[in-house]
Amino acid sequence: MLFTPLKIKSVTIKNRIMMSPMCQYSADTDGLANNWHFVHYVTRAIGGVGLIMMEATAVESRGRITDNDLGLWNDEQIEPLKKIVDECKKHGATVGIQLAHAGRKSEVTDETPVAPSAMNWSDEYKLPHELTKDEIKDITIKFKDAAKRALKAGFDIIEIHAAHGYLIHEFLSPLSNKRNDEYGGSVDNRVRILKEVIKSVKEVWPDNKPIFVRVSADDYISGGINIDEMINILSHIKDQDVDLIDVSTGGLLNAKIDLYPGYQVKYSERIKEELGFKTAAVGLITKAEMAEQLLKDEKADLIALGRELLRNPYWPLYAAHDLKEDIKWPKQYERGKFRV
Repeated sequence: MLFTPLKIKSVTIKNRIMMSPMCQYSADTDGLANNWHFVHYVTRAIGGVGLIMMEATAVESRGRITDNDLGLWNDEQIEPLKKIVDECKKHGATVGIQLAHAGRKSEVTDETPVAPSAMNWSDEYKLPHELTKDEIKDITIKFKDAAKRALKAGFDIIEIHAAHGYLIHEFLSPLSNKRNDEYGGSVDNRVRILKEVIKSVKEVWPDNKPIFVRVSADDYISGGINIDEMINILSHIKDQDVDLIDVSTGGLLNAKIDLYPGYQVKYSERIKEELGFKTAAVGLITKAEMAEQLLKDEKADLIALGRELLRNPYWPLYAAHDLKEDIKWPKQYERGKFRV
């Protein structure tokens, strides 16, 4: 299963191994990708990753997490990304990009963060500006403009970042959204910005290219999102032709989380079973046998690896050996190929 291709719309991912989006905090100060990103991502493509999901890429300058995050808010940022995408594809990888807005968790030096409500993430963070309705509309347009640029850069998939305490997640959770207008209160209202962002992106993103959404399925704090609430939230986007839910948890506030291998898989399983979405499971999955079993048990459609791929960019090659799968190696490395 791990090395079975997955076709979503017109895109065929050569295996079920996804590189989870992980910020590198290494961009030039104007959001430009550089040689670090080129080496980082292309190495994982050479290592056999099926889907590389590029790190959180801000749709506007104040939407970065730090001064050194990637951006896609102007046309100058397209070409450095295109260079990476083109080279990754030469090595057989499908390449996606996570479009993001940091919201109140932005630590950009010369910008005021924004949020659904004027509540900072912690005392160490700046107090955010509470977005007006017109400003919210403007941000949805920025997602659309970034999606246009992503298309020009050659990306196969867009992932909308609605997790980990960043802007869209801040709207989704009642712990961070205290608005009294049509963007706050009920689930219908809190999910409105996510629906509008998806709609806006779909206006420019081709129908035959997939759209993923990453969510935090549990805030781990009483009164916040739990899996039942997330099922309700995602039911509101069921008719928007989202192709896969990338299921993570946490990040809204500091919370105690019981960490163990596969600790987030149960959320992926619930979303897949109850709503019928394809899902990606993530969270301390390090062993090929475990990844294989999760797929066979239909708990996910993709296995997203994060830190494990930082430690070992050639994890897919080792996994194929462990599972006795005879996969194609880069010809330059064939003399080192494991024999199964």
